[in-house]
Amino acid sequence: MTTTCQLYLISPLDVGGDFPDRLEAALSAAPVAAFQFRVKGLDQHEAARLAAPLQAICAAKDVAFIVNDDMALAKRLKADGVHLGQGDGDPKAARSLLGPGAQIGVTCHASRHLAMEAGEAGADYVAFGAFFPTTTKEVEHRADPEILTWWQGLFELPCVAIGGITPDNAKLLVDAGADFLAVSGAVWNHPEGPAAAVRAFAAILENQPAG
Repeated sequence: MTTTCQLYLISPLDVGGDFPDRLEAALSAAPVAAFQFRVKGLDQHEAARLAAPLQAICAAKDVAFIVNDDMALAKRLKADGVHLGQGDGDPKAARSLLGPGAQIGVTCHASRHLAMEAGEAGADYVAFGAFFPTTTKEVEHRADPEILTWWQGLFELPCVAIGGITPDNAKLLVDAGADFLAVSGAVWNHPEGPAAAVRAFAAILENQPAG
């Protein structure tokens, strides 16, 4: 289990154009643990084409490349792992498809029950949220930071906090026990650019008490 909270970036839905340059800038600004490739409504061939330069950037920076929702695409890309929503399949199926080394994460919303089920099914991390209002996706579930503290008190499995996280509210989740902060809009829509946003998060994460 990680002793300090780390940053986990989630892509915007549009990863074309100059996005590879923006990703490179973000990953060069400060340590990032993982990057989640999250696109919707594309065929697998097009998704793979868009993923290729981003995956190369992540590999060069030693950042885990995680595919959102799509086990088959994760296998095709030989990605480092897959992140499953509640309707995207079972961690056991993902494990058999992607192998023992894959990082498998599961969205658990605000549910302790779903998180325990995911852990029992072999997930490598569980994600709770949304903790704050977010424009990235429609929020059906609101989580309380206390769920992170509860999880840390009982389980070794890392937990990810997601949903509306900004440099202004991140410390609350770090203090509550998040192992990772999953952020999207606060980085890609930052007025000074993604590198400035990553540095702002890093300043919060670097000031954590040890242990």
